[in-house]
Amino acid sequence: MKRLFSLLTILSLFTVSACKKDGIKEAFEYRQSYSAWQQFKETTGNSYTYEVVSGSWIGLGYYTTITVKAGKVTERKYILKGDTARNGTVAILREWVEDESQVGSHTADAAAPAVTLDDIYARAKNEWLAGPDDADYFFETENDGMISTCGYVPHGCADDCFRGIHISYIRSL
Repeated sequence: MKRLFSLLTILSLFTVSACKKDGIKEAFEYRQSYSAWQQFKETTGNSYTYEVVSGSWIGLGYYTTITVKAGKVTERKYILKGDTARNGTVAILREWVEDESQVGSHTADAAAPAVTLDDIYARAKNEWLAGPDDADYFFETENDGMISTCGYVPHGCADDCFRGIHISYIRSL
């Protein structure tokens, strides 16, 4: 009985220290998703496209599509949509495309940065899931187990408070 108790004590201490070591919220879900990402990256030769979406309480929608070939960002597309006439008709208000030689050149718009999913997962772990204690955290994996929503909303914040990312799709090339 003492031996069983000792074993359980050691296991519980190991479990607590393993969870604390990450220092991130949603650590188990993150690790599972990261594993799915590593498998996807290997099977696609690290060549894929993904779309980051965001919006504003005033009805604007921002869509950024990033294309990565062999681990390098080769294209970034941006579309801003909105109903400026307030009549229920959504129109494209601005759009542009950067090719490989121009990636990152548009800085004035609300486009997502031209980064790889490796960069997204690193930011998720080190920033979006390691934020303040007084926040609500979100981590979803609706892209075949890979990240779809990651971030937090500080308690008491009213408008456009989400700090993180929404990825609508991840596809192989």
